[in-house]
Amino acid sequence: MVQVGASLRVEIFVADLDVTVSFYERLGFGLTARSDGPPRYAAFRLGEARVGAAEAEAVDPGLRAAPVGTEIVLEVDDVRGTRDRLVTAGVDLVADLQRRPWGLEDFRLTDPDGYYYRFTNRRTPAR
Repeated sequence: MVQVGASLRVEIFVADLDVTVSFYERLGFGLTARSDGPPRYAAFRLGEARVGAAEAEAVDPGLRAAPVGTEIVLEVDDVRGTRDRLVTAGVDLVADLQRRPWGLEDFRLTDPDGYYYRFTNRRTPAR
């Protein structure tokens, strides 16, 4: 296996950039850049996770729903605390916190454009 320095930024396409900015800030992402375009664009960061959002024509959010779309997984240090903070901030969950058969806990939500997120605790390295 070749070792390559890499990071990942997900680019999403959203119908209303202002709604998206508000939502991602409620999720705890920091706004790192914004442009009036065209297209209008915003960049967000949560820890090492980065998301870019470009304003585009609206599509049916169902086209982005799992399992036909993409599931964006965020590993967090405190999944229970993250869940509680988001619910307090008024974020609706698609699936509340549960322990999965593979041993991790997670909860799931969708953003205003139907992008599907799973927040999970980090896997503990095998010893």
